[in-house]
Amino acid sequence: MSLRPDLLAIAEAIVPHSRVLDIGCGDGALLAHLRDEKQVDARGMEIDGACVERCVAQGLSVVQGDANRDLADYPDKGFDYTVLSQTLQTATRPDQMLDQLLRVGRQAFVSFPNFAHWRTRSALMLGGRMPVTRAIPVSWYETPNIHHVTVKDFRELAEEKNARVEREWFFSGGKPVTRGTNWRAEFAVFQLSRD
Repeated sequence: MSLRPDLLAIAEAIVPHSRVLDIGCGDGALLAHLRDEKQVDARGMEIDGACVERCVAQGLSVVQGDANRDLADYPDKGFDYTVLSQTLQTATRPDQMLDQLLRVGRQAFVSFPNFAHWRTRSALMLGGRMPVTRAIPVSWYETPNIHHVTVKDFRELAEEKNARVEREWFFSGGKPVTRGTNWRAEFAVFQLSRD
């Protein structure tokens, strides 16, 4: 199974034989890859019961839970890495979620759709409607996204939370973006740490 570009960037940055908690792990693609390719102690948390069943059927260690409240039950620095992939914008309080990620993991990976991408801006400016794009594929009334975050917004949040950006990746159409990331990137990935 091939990984999405954001998940592949995360997988390549994770050290073999480490402990990883993937919050909002979905179908378990990243967990399975890390387990099989890097012999990682890979654990997951997922709110959707059907996804949890699919993960468990693959032999993955995944529990059903709501990260907005259940991350508080995990010990400080219990994992080498925490992963929150394209879930931050669905969190009740993204700022508190980031605190939990950095408390539970020695490092955290966060990926999200960039709501400042030029297609999103164009749809709003020219059409006057909330956009449906590759990065935001459903209408406003059915999306789980409750917070619209941009690359600049996230950098500010990381700074406010005293999180150090270790690495960052940006993608559009599955390809890396290196310049003009706040308006050219559809998706962003940040690797963070905090002392």
